[in-house]
Amino acid sequence: MATAYKTPGVYIEEIPKFPPSIAPVATAIPAFIGYTRKAENRTAADLHLKPTRISSMIEYEKYFGGAQSEEAISVTVTVTQVNGATTDQRAVAILSEAARSKHIMFYALQVYFANGGGPCYVVSVNPYTALPGTPLLADLTAGLNTLVKADEPTLIVFPEAQSLSIADFRALHDAALQQCADLQDRFVIMDVHGGVDGVTPISLSDPDANLLTAIGNFRDAGIGTNNLKYGAAYAPNVETVLDLAYDESSTDVSVVTNGVAAAAVALNTLNGTQNQVYELAKTAIRDFPCKLPPSSAIAGIFAAVDNSRGVWKAPANVSVNAVIQPTIQMSNRDQESINVDVTAGKSVNAIRSFTGKGPLVWGARTLAGNDNEWRYVSVRRFFIFVEESVKKATEQFVFEPNDANTWVKIQAMIENFLTTLWRQGALQGVKPEHAFYVAVGLGKTMTALDLLEGRLIIEIGMAAVRPAEFIILRFSHKMAES
Repeated sequence: MATAYKTPGVYIEEIPKFPPSIAPVATAIPAFIGYTRKAENRTAADLHLKPTRISSMIEYEKYFGGAQSEEAISVTVTVTQVNGATTDQRAVAILSEAARSKHIMFYALQVYFANGGGPCYVVSVNPYTALPGTPLLADLTAGLNTLVKADEPTLIVFPEAQSLSIADFRALHDAALQQCADLQDRFVIMDVHGGVDGVTPISLSDPDANLLTAIGNFRDAGIGTNNLKYGAAYAPNVETVLDLAYDESSTDVSVVTNGVAAAAVALNTLNGTQNQVYELAKTAIRDFPCKLPPSSAIAGIFAAVDNSRGVWKAPANVSVNAVIQPTIQMSNRDQESINVDVTAGKSVNAIRSFTGKGPLVWGARTLAGNDNEWRYVSVRRFFIFVEESVKKATEQFVFEPNDANTWVKIQAMIENFLTTLWRQGALQGVKPEHAFYVAVGLGKTMTALDLLEGRLIIEIGMAAVRPAEFIILRFSHKMAES
């Protein structure tokens, strides 16, 4: 309605000509769901089952504490003496996988930030249980359910899920994939569970494990067949450079001198009495590899690639930081059946070491590996990014007049956004009209009945870039011409 002018004079009216803009949403905000030492901000347990945003390990330790200390480490120090003089000293630390703490959230966050991770959410489902710790499906599911109300997270990670039975592992990740399908704004990064018949006989932390058998168990019993385009799996586990937390009073040290073993003593009793043996034992414990599932490192790589290249760049052929090597080495022949599953399409992305390059992410497929639309992680996540950005931007038009004026504004807004993405390399095509289209209007996307019932329908098509997964070089002999 025009302003009623009553006083003589000059009046200024500013007329908006530019269409509204779309603000790109964040693309790599993972939510880590698991057990922590504490969950406290102001009062005890006030962060229990509360998605909490953090940006560093300092914040994590402030709210959730440190790692669970290992109590089953044993160290053997071998001393060689000649004529009473020590000529050689060596120490070896041992910690069985069965006795090690299964609560690894602290280490998972360390690896996440080491690989370029930024802001993330932590959902503490409960304090650590007694060593070695037994994660429960009910606890992790409760953490997943609280995440429904958090709008910002775009990735879901369960660092401790490998310690569940394979049946519980499947139930948890099926529920996570269903949440992604319902909300359409997040993606699941999962590890591979190698167990069968409700137990875990094949450990992906074991260098002698049969990786192909573990992958087969995962495909058969570790994940269902619904909503696979919203998740990706990675294997095997990795050896990291992280130091294990341990309790010196519960760490036994045995000193073997010229083949004669003395009675084992607690590590802390050697401090001040046998300082050389004490330091040697601590060095051996530091050298003991901290093995972790790869999902937390992959979440950090997602964040780093998104920030440096864009969500449309496949998070593959990228170094894995803070990692020495994958626990199981694989060949090209091994990866053939892992990368491509002709039966159900459940592709598993490999972590592989290459000479001169170190450990790399060597796969970029979703679990829907046989789906031409949603085969690649980058394509699925790019569509999530665009859908969520456009959704939030168009909320301002709810209850606006459903007429041509509104349609023109919306179309211009979305086209400007997609043109910017095209210029950045997110879309195929030498011209914008080859890369995308936006349609809205009566007779295009809506009928007269749609207008009567209050529906404003927008159709968007995009030619997303896809990774060059297979680079084929063709050579042939050429006859001499001179």
